[in-house]
Amino acid sequence: MAITRTILLAVAAMAIMSTASAAIYNVGEPGRAWDHGTNYSTWASSRNFQPDDQIVFKYSPQAHDVLEVSKADYDSCSTATPIATLNSGNDVIALTVTGTRYFICGFPGHCLENMYL
Repeated sequence: MAITRTILLAVAAMAIMSTASAAIYNVGEPGRAWDHGTNYSTWASSRNFQPDDQIVFKYSPQAHDVLEVSKADYDSCSTATPIATLNSGNDVIALTVTGTRYFICGFPGHCLENMYL
């Protein structure tokens, strides 16, 4: 049985306002979607998120979901009190303000490793 790896992502939307047009980022691309095979710390740190950008989580809703959680819940892998629960398989999140946001998969067993950025 393969070990299920954590699916966590901290999106740092720390940016300087600019006149550039908003970008759309598909989480995990190029290559993979919201699943076990992507290093999300590396993925997120290689992007320059700006207010008005969007991030899109693409995944199989039978195998994953997306929970936005607090830093404390992210650090402890707690799914008990999510800020938001998304489960369409094609979830779009607008980054409206600067700051750090935390996302995890809420499926049982998907939080065995912690990837923090």
